[in-house]
Formats: sequence, C-alpha cells, structure tokens
Amino acid sequence: MIFDRYNKEIERELKAIIGDNPSLFYQMMRYHLGWVDENCSPQDAKTGKLLRPTLCLTSCRAVDGDWVNALPAAAALELIHNFSLVHDDIEDQSDFRRHRRTVWNIWGQAQAINVGDGIYALSRLAILRLANNVFPDNKVLSIMGLLDEACVKLCEGQYSDMCFESRYDVSVEEYLQMIEKKTANLISYSIKVGALLGTDDERIASDLEHFGLLLGMAFQIRDDVLGIWGTEDKIGKSKSDILQRKKSLPVVYGLTSSSDEKAEIIRGIYDKEVIGENDVTTVTDVLDETGAKDYCLKMTNEYYDKAIGILDNLQLDRQAQGELREIADFFIKRDF
Repeated sequence: MIFDRYNKEIERELKAIIGDNPSLFYQMMRYHLGWVDENCSPQDAKTGKLLRPTLCLTSCRAVDGDWVNALPAAAALELIHNFSLVHDDIEDQSDFRRHRRTVWNIWGQAQAINVGDGIYALSRLAILRLANNVFPDNKVLSIMGLLDEACVKLCEGQYSDMCFESRYDVSVEEYLQMIEKKTANLISYSIKVGALLGTDDERIASDLEHFGLLLGMAFQIRDDVLGIWGTEDKIGKSKSDILQRKKSLPVVYGLTSSSDEKAEIIRGIYDKEVIGENDVTTVTDVLDETGAKDYCLKMTNEYYDKAIGILDNLQLDRQAQGELREIADFFIKRDF
C-alpha cells in the first residue's frame, strides 16, 4: 500500500527533528507520536496514517522531483497535523486517540497545550532543514509561507467548528466552508508543497492543489460518516461524534432537512446535560430515517469524481497517476 512506502523515512526525519532530549516535554511529544508509552519506555505504537507527508512525497515524485529532498517538508506537515490533534483532543475532551490515552488525559490540559505549541514550533524549524537539501532560500521561504497560511486557515476552521457547538441553524454551506479550512486546506497544501519541491511549474502545482482540496473535502465527509456509523475498534476514538455533540455533516443535514419533529428530537438530546448510549441510538435512527448517511456518501463520491477529473487531465506518467488514484480511492473507502 502506498501509505507504507515512505513511513520509515518520514519517521526517521521526525525523530531527527525532535531530537534525543530526555526531558518529559519531548517525551510527551514522542508519546503522542507513538514512540514511547506512558512511562516513556520505547514502544512501537501506531503513529497515525501519515497521510499528509505521504501526499507531499507522492506529489513530489509525480512531477519527477527527488522525494528524499522533500522529507523535511513532509515531516513539517505531519507535525502541523499533530499539533492540531493535541489541541483538538483538549477542546473535545477526548480521552483516547489511536487506541491510546490522549496527552491531556495523562499529563493535564496545561502541559498538553504546551506540547502542542512545541510541536508547532518544531514544524517551522523542520521547514528550514530544506535549505540543507539544495533548495534556494526563496523557495524555502515560499514553502514556509504556504504552511503558515495553512495553519491560520486550520485555526479559523476550528474556531468555526467550536462556534457551531452552540448553534442549531448551521447550514450545509457553512459546514462545508468550515471543513475546507479546518481539514481540506492542509491536505491540499500537502500536495502543492510536494509539487513545488519537485518542479517550478506553477500550473501543475496549482492543478494538484485543486485535486488535493477536493480530496480533502471527501476525506472529512468520510470521517464524519465514520464518526457516527464507524466502529470504535477501527477508528481508535473513545466517543461517538453524537456523544460529543458535534455538528458534523450528517447532523447538520438531519437538522436542516428533516421534519420539525425529527429535528426537535436531535436538539432535545444535544441539549441534555449528559448524553447516553440510548440517546446516540435515537439520534442515529433519526439520521437514518432522513437519509443523512446516503447524502454524505453521495457528496463524498461527487468530490472524488471531480478530483479524478482533474487528475485525468494532468500530464503525469502512468505510475504517478496510479499512485495518486490509489490515495484518492483510500480516502473514500477507508473504514478507519
């Protein structure tokens, strides 16, 4: 599978960036990334799918670039993603991620915030390592600017997502704008950064960026489906999106497209002080009755089809086309 192709090299780059400082500050980073256990003893736990760095390296390779030279950027993208996860776990009060206790759950919210900030700072230092890999200073600064822009958009998206928690009038259009910023842009920029490190052709980099944006939208909507209908043993999270009162796309659709009576059932349960497993079943049943799952899967396929349309028109060799299509297929078929 393509997501296994670069794992060792990406992890090696990440470990070089974090270094070997034995301080608990760095050990907490290593724990989050799956390299040590709660006692800071070496462990080979699942480090995540490494989607964004893999996209970066695959894109670089697709335009005939040397993907090895792009490893610092790939590592930076993974660090950006992970700083957001550490903070997201605090904001969502999530006890588990990747089948392990979250950083805040073990060491407290204050230390987890600090760890997330540290991971973000390291992502910027990682970009500077590109200067050691034959890239000119102006390109390094350009890549850093792109990733800073992606981080700002990510935080804007998270702000909107959190604001939605107190609203029942969130429209599908508002929701899609939010996930474009929070999720799709970083996926899109991962592909664009890889392309820019492999070629000076701005046109193909722009086309790949658009391809990535559409894939990112499909990825998040698929995630929304798994957050309600997925199984905990697969997705590695401790709570259904309904237990967390998330206004994911199925819920937004259920609130805006069902009868007033059905929408009131969802609102009533989301207004409860404590949501139980029976409440989750009730909301899920309402969403099933309104066709929310089918609506989301249909939208996922529409984004996928548009992305493949762009890919088919790119002047890439057959292997590159195949690798990017394999990634796209995974995005809409995954169950974890």
